[in-house]
Amino acid sequence: MLIGVPKEIKDNEFRVGMAPAGVSEVVEQHGQKVLVESNAGAGIGYTDEDYEKVGATIAASAEEVFEKADLIVKVKEPQPVERKRLSKGQTLFTYLHLAPDDEQTQDLIESGATCIAYETVTQPGRGLPLLAPMSEVAGRMSIQAGAHCLEKARGGRGMLISGVPGVRPANVVIIGGGVVGANAAYVAVGMGASVAVIDRNIDVLRALNARFGPSLKTVFALRDVLNEYLLEADLVIGAVLIPGAEAPKLITADIVKQMKRGAAIVDVAIDQGGCAETSRPTTHSDPTYVVDEVMHYCVTNMPGAVPHTSTYALNNATLPFVVALADKGTEQALKDDEHLRNGLNVHQGKVTYKAVADSQGLTYTDPLDALG
Repeated sequence: MLIGVPKEIKDNEFRVGMAPAGVSEVVEQHGQKVLVESNAGAGIGYTDEDYEKVGATIAASAEEVFEKADLIVKVKEPQPVERKRLSKGQTLFTYLHLAPDDEQTQDLIESGATCIAYETVTQPGRGLPLLAPMSEVAGRMSIQAGAHCLEKARGGRGMLISGVPGVRPANVVIIGGGVVGANAAYVAVGMGASVAVIDRNIDVLRALNARFGPSLKTVFALRDVLNEYLLEADLVIGAVLIPGAEAPKLITADIVKQMKRGAAIVDVAIDQGGCAETSRPTTHSDPTYVVDEVMHYCVTNMPGAVPHTSTYALNNATLPFVVALADKGTEQALKDDEHLRNGLNVHQGKVTYKAVADSQGLTYTDPLDALG
């Protein structure tokens, strides 16, 4: 099988689908062929020569990669120009986040390609092994981004998250205690903030309490309680996740109007539509905007700002699945592994992930039925 690795073209996206170490593994150990677009690894410091040394062939353009490759391995969702290059018989393996993105879904349906989303691949115990590494990065980065948003020059309250002796620290409210929320709490607690995590799962709250002890408040997510904490927050981290589905709007526009002037919302859930009614996608080149004097940071590819760390963290998780797809062929790999099959969102014109179909009013086809 020919594996294609195009250069990412989303705004300020410097990660790459496969680093040279991963290419070496599939070429040397599994006898596969890899076609890498020229300069695809430049964002993490690798040259075309680095890829050639481990057995890759360098393509002069993205068009060549999409035209020749059987399996396309990317990082972020394909942009409109990339979606038009997909064709029937190809497999796309990347983050998709289709639920809030009707246009992308329709383009993938029309392409006839097999589209597997990193974010819905599962593992025993219902974890999300390909989403977790980037959730760890985004969770930790969210506090870093929020700290900048609170600076007065950026439109914030002019607060130092940690405070100083005699001056209170910032109130940080994290909505969702999963991987993003736990990693946000890790950094916020370490910086000395006053931190509360709000979640509806009492077992998640117990685990966070055991991990952080009295340095972290754990709060059960009743509506009135959530609103009370939001009104006292200096920084809010949106860390809500319903796998493959659109994020629930837990922060209403009315509550945003009542929040502290200069407070900040970092909506990490923006890939799935965001958990604030006032959230809309932004980019690293223009990351923030203000609604009712509340700063909003809603960058859809936060880990792209730290591509070296992010690429390796992601590649470590995706490589076994890339190997399975290449060695067995897409359809056999999907039939053999229910966890990889849970990542199948679109196959030959059919929507095969129920949460995506439900969110867009489309017909759902069971993955095994779609695969025949």
